Amino acid sequence: MSASRARTVIPLVTEQRTSAARRGELRFKQAPPLSLYVHIPWCARKCPYCDFNSHAVAAGGTAEQSAAAIPQRDYLAALLADLESALPLVWGRRVDSIFFGGGTPSLLSGEVLDELLAGLRSRLPLLPNAEITLEANPGSVEADKFAAFRAAGVNRLSLGIQSFNRRHLQTLGRIHDECEARQAIEIAARHFDNFNLDLMYGLPAQSLEQALTDLDAALACAPTHLSCYQLTIEPNTAFAARPPALPEPDRCADMQDAIEARLAAAGYRHYETSAFARSGRQCQHNLNYWHFGDYLGIGAGAHSKLTLHDRVVRQMRWKGPEQYLAQVAAGTPVQQESVVPASELPCEFMMNALRLIDGFDASLFELRCSLSLGSIENQLRQAERDGLLERRGQRIAPTDQGRRFLNRLLERFLVEPD
Repeated sequence: MSASRARTVIPLVTEQRTSAARRGELRFKQAPPLSLYVHIPWCARKCPYCDFNSHAVAAGGTAEQSAAAIPQRDYLAALLADLESALPLVWGRRVDSIFFGGGTPSLLSGEVLDELLAGLRSRLPLLPNAEITLEANPGSVEADKFAAFRAAGVNRLSLGIQSFNRRHLQTLGRIHDECEARQAIEIAARHFDNFNLDLMYGLPAQSLEQALTDLDAALACAPTHLSCYQLTIEPNTAFAARPPALPEPDRCADMQDAIEARLAAAGYRHYETSAFARSGRQCQHNLNYWHFGDYLGIGAGAHSKLTLHDRVVRQMRWKGPEQYLAQVAAGTPVQQESVVPASELPCEFMMNALRLIDGFDASLFELRCSLSLGSIENQLRQAERDGLLERRGQRIAPTDQGRRFLNRLLERFLVEPD
């Protein structure tokens, strides 16, 4: 087995063309479901593997110092002003889920989060039972706030555990240890009946046995959802500058196979590339991404994808927290806005939908892209011939081979069909 089994995302470029794409004629029959993403860009310490838009704010590197250093009230006001400026793009549309990501959203106080959620609800129609997720680190300072987050309306917590091995946690630059991880999970389970644990495998010097020991420790905590993903070295990170020695690709592949088998035996359904859930506990917010739904992103560096009557628009907010605050004050929170070319919609759709183990219904492609499925028939047939894709009635899904070599499958939708 080769390193291509590592599941990474390929660039958003395509050369394929359809007649509708050439003419630029798109007419969407209905708007997709809409989610709201709120980015909190601060963290106590920048992890060496992290390429997200996160910024350490305290020289001491503790969560308590970081929480005190964040301009929480200013950022709260900026988020609500940012949302108000975006409202004309989503008038009348209901929000089905909210996700607070980062950075470390759990650095916010319970009071500020409560005010923020109240402000969001007053400006957007929110599904009464909407899934509201908050990412949290398992440090003691954050864990002490879990009850307040639940009282504010958060009903799903996502804990960045990564490992229960002290040496591996230190290598990853995490500020919690295995004892704090277990304590945080215990507190989370007390207040949330729906919570996710993030785990990483393929860590420096990690053995298969150690990876499974981490998984067993997580399973003992009975989470409703697990995200298990392989450590990869991303550009512009500390690990990219000083790469650690990672396990051989075949060993990582063995870890992946063993993790998937053990989770299946424990009753977790593998529904997306790196996501496993108890029945009915799939992350609804992320499912909307994979179904190529719409999302409005507010906060520093947040991205949006919004479907209008005849086009799909992407936006990116200013990335730096100070820059974002200044630009919101000036009435210009959006740094970049562009229309997605019709010719790129099939590729973008597939890059999301083919992450789903069960794939997608053929009718969804036309709904989300305003193009006929026949426009990519040649690519679909080639992927089938290569054993990467299968069609079962109206269902289109990656094969086991396609899941393991996802980049190879997605490449079929990047080139002009013969």
